[in-house]
Amino acid sequence: MEEKEVILSVKDLNIVFDLRGQILTAVRGISLDVYKGESLAIVGESGSGKSVFTKSFMGMLDKNGRVSGGEILYKGQDLAKYTSQDEWRKIRGKEIAMVFQDPMTSLNPLKTVGKQICEAVKLHQGLRGREAKEKTIEYLKDVGITMPEMRYNQYPHEFSGGMRQRAVIATAMACNPEILICDEPTTALDVTIQAQIIELLRDMQKKYRLTIIYITHDLGVVAKVADRVAVMYAGDIVEVGTAYEVFYNARHPYTWALLSSLPQLGVKGEKLYSIEGTPPNLFMEIRGDAFAPRNPYALRIDHELRPPYFEVSPTHRVRSWLLDERAPRMEPPATIRRMLERWKEVDVHE
Repeated sequence: MEEKEVILSVKDLNIVFDLRGQILTAVRGISLDVYKGESLAIVGESGSGKSVFTKSFMGMLDKNGRVSGGEILYKGQDLAKYTSQDEWRKIRGKEIAMVFQDPMTSLNPLKTVGKQICEAVKLHQGLRGREAKEKTIEYLKDVGITMPEMRYNQYPHEFSGGMRQRAVIATAMACNPEILICDEPTTALDVTIQAQIIELLRDMQKKYRLTIIYITHDLGVVAKVADRVAVMYAGDIVEVGTAYEVFYNARHPYTWALLSSLPQLGVKGEKLYSIEGTPPNLFMEIRGDAFAPRNPYALRIDHELRPPYFEVSPTHRVRSWLLDERAPRMEPPATIRRMLERWKEVDVHE
């Protein structure tokens, strides 16, 4: 198997928040390697810790949040040890940039779009004057904004939602980063525009040789863009593998539940599947498998001991006692089996 270059390595990362005198553990001992040039999707329900996990790569945790243990290794530096804004300025934007889900909160309504992108060009590429403006217009063209010279002088309110998201992507690209984090980049957009933004990000990745981390709860988006998928639940990665492995050979009951919740898997006349129960209280210590109380396949040990990772393949690992050789054999739910049959038929016809 070809050895891939690791661009970012997270080891046993813990992140906590101080809230009204209580400690909330948002990320619980995550270890994950990110490979240069890949598209990695991090998926899970709201509140699973996806955004908190990736914001820690840029020093963007809220003031009451902190890394309480572990490492974030990037180019020989442990970012988890960074404490000052001067240190983070060398990383934020220039090395690791982020595209947020709501472009209106990312753009300053009082400045023209061109000026905002140009500021990033000046700050991170050292260009000035005409050179900086020409480079900005090039980025506007790259992200598919027509009449870029005119749009340069317009304000965010004069742009449509899709164009604003393109402008935010252009601003991130102007920082010339190695890693681009896309936090729900298509959530606020209609389906047609979503597809265009996804296609645009793929084009940007090829042109600028980016490593992209997508944060999303939309498995439909994941299927289109991801090389690998990491499934998060209650501040932990419970399954990680190639997109093919996670979609076609998911082994964690939580991943089964997420896949079963896809609207396109619904059967006419039947109630759409939803995951029963609620995620655990992260103020409390979690004993055993965090998903156990909601897991119809849970074993007794799931309520007592946190499962280790079991290796399904060299690229696929799952944190579930069901993969222990002593566990009873469990078949995926009927919805998943039906989905696999349908996908296999599509593959054959293609």
